Amino acid sequence: MPAARESLLDAAYTALARRPWPAVRMVDVAAAAGVSRQTLYNEFGSKDGLARALVRREADGYLAGVDRALATHSDPRDRLTATAEWTTSVARENSLVRAMLTGCWSERLPSPALSAVPSTSAVPAQRRADGPLPSPGDFVSLVRDRAVSVLAGPGTPRSDTADLARSCELAVRLALSCVAAPPGDGGVADLVRGALQRQPG
Repeated sequence: MPAARESLLDAAYTALARRPWPAVRMVDVAAAAGVSRQTLYNEFGSKDGLARALVRREADGYLAGVDRALATHSDPRDRLTATAEWTTSVARENSLVRAMLTGCWSERLPSPALSAVPSTSAVPAQRRADGPLPSPGDFVSLVRDRAVSVLAGPGTPRSDTADLARSCELAVRLALSCVAAPPGDGGVADLVRGALQRQPG
């Protein structure tokens, strides 16, 4: 039931914007999505399963945005700058993404364990959500590796790829520092462009 699942996740996200996660009730999520409570439990198994699925969806959405940002320009520095701007923008607007990127989970948010949990779900999307969730360090690696795969052309020498990986990681880490401590005038774009001008490539 992909449509019902997305509606339930949307309803859970909306509920989380209005009240702390401990006060979000499964019956209210089901009602807001227009499905039965049984459908909700069939999809997610429990409130913790719903939390894991919500976190997984927001992580996937963030990474999809990274892919879009990397595809927006031809110049590598512009691509990395767009990725950094996306990171700070989505973290400012989405408290779950901010928590995932920083590792700082407030009492208002669900905070599922990052390690995999035993899954008996027949729903493939839920089995994936019950698997490991990315840590802040995982996000650094995921975004860096995505950037390298986009920016390194075929036949790029290994030494050049290593330099590119360092530049990509620098851009990601600068963006994450701006999530934790927002920059002043010029924002993350000026910081990333300035740092990358001093990098090889």
